[in-house]
Amino acid sequence: MKILAINPGSTSTKIAVFENDKPILVRSIRHTVDELKAFPKIIDQFEFRKNLVLKELENNNIPFDFDAIVGRGGLVKPIAGGVYEVNETMRNDTRNAMRTHACNLGCLIADELATMLPHCRAFIADPGVVDEMDEMRHITGSPLMPRVAIWHALNQRAIARRFAREQGTIYENLNLIICHLGGGISIGTHANGRAIDVNNALDGEGPFSPERAGTLPTGQLIDLCYSGKFTKEELKKRISGQAGLASHLGSTDMMEIEDRIEKGDKHAKLVVDAMIYQVAKAIGAAAIPLYGQVDAILITGGIAHSPYVIPRLQAYVSFLAPVYIYPGEDEMEALALNALGVLNGDLPLSVYE
Repeated sequence: MKILAINPGSTSTKIAVFENDKPILVRSIRHTVDELKAFPKIIDQFEFRKNLVLKELENNNIPFDFDAIVGRGGLVKPIAGGVYEVNETMRNDTRNAMRTHACNLGCLIADELATMLPHCRAFIADPGVVDEMDEMRHITGSPLMPRVAIWHALNQRAIARRFAREQGTIYENLNLIICHLGGGISIGTHANGRAIDVNNALDGEGPFSPERAGTLPTGQLIDLCYSGKFTKEELKKRISGQAGLASHLGSTDMMEIEDRIEKGDKHAKLVVDAMIYQVAKAIGAAAIPLYGQVDAILITGGIAHSPYVIPRLQAYVSFLAPVYIYPGEDEMEALALNALGVLNGDLPLSVYE
């Protein structure tokens, strides 16, 4: 089976070509700020990114011939985890999604490319809106604002399954806390193969991150909204995009920030230490749904490479359970293997309705 995986991110489009479970090509196509400025809306980047995918395949002499094309799912309505075939309902919901992110382009590009080939199918797998929380966990102090799950479902599940294989067991037999440390930070409580509690890592819950504000003081936020100093769009960016380390330190580059700390930048150290502290508190809270019966804490994402962040985070949380570090992410392999599982009949196919 030949599979093409496509993962659009804020500043890159990652692609991977697999023959069965073997990667043939893995590439990350970077996009400059100037390139993306040409598009008023993220959905306007569709043709630009689609053509870059085709060009990358051509440049690497990869024939455009696939059994399946799988894209990172978009920020549509809450759905259960699994693999979904792209259909008209999904396409419509994605084009009209309330939340904008480059990941919304994943299913659209996959579907468009699949239609160019005979007998090729288009899928998504474990999108960021996977919601397996029960009704109680959605309730907040205001019925107008229920909790929303937006998290790194694809990578968290991939890392969970990888850890389970290494331990000689299966994901469905484990109680795990998984923390994805990237531009956004998501922390999931996983009980026997289900994510029973996760935060909204995009626009307003949990620890602050390199790009996101996390939970904010509600009263102060309301005052800011009515201060007349910012437009709605400007305030949205102050929550996601131009928030967190970006707003405090003017950078989201952890290597550059750590270099500043090494050179004696006390403010940078203070802010990063605060982020680590907030992440640790959230990991501690994630043990509550499991009644403290945690088999392991898994730390993943780009910041899991950090020699500054990881030892300090481990010092906070290692009393809860053994801590395992998985730097980076397994999203491209996860996308491909999910599609392969459906093609081979090893995984069920869910229907988006």
